[in-house]
Amino acid sequence: MAFTVVVTETIPPRLRGRLAVFMIEVRAGVYIADLSKRVREKIWQYIEADIEGGNVVIAWATNTESGYEFQTLGENRREPVDWDGLRLVSFKPLDSDDESAGKI
Repeated sequence: MAFTVVVTETIPPRLRGRLAVFMIEVRAGVYIADLSKRVREKIWQYIEADIEGGNVVIAWATNTESGYEFQTLGENRREPVDWDGLRLVSFKPLDSDDESAGKI
């Protein structure tokens, strides 16, 4: 069993309901549970099948140097990268339209 966190954005209600069967939704779109590898992998299959236009990250405790592992699915500015065996997160650059929208 490993402590697992799933964070979702803009997923369909049926997928939110499916996640709530296995996990507790502690905030909108944030689910936590202590899951076996088998159940975590089954949940990931549900996510892959029903994500539609949303995005999801799943993270769980492991016996590695960092103490965790994670996977992502869907469009997001944050992108997982492997840096000498350590999983980190890189940010994709903003689109030119996004940059000009934030300027006054």
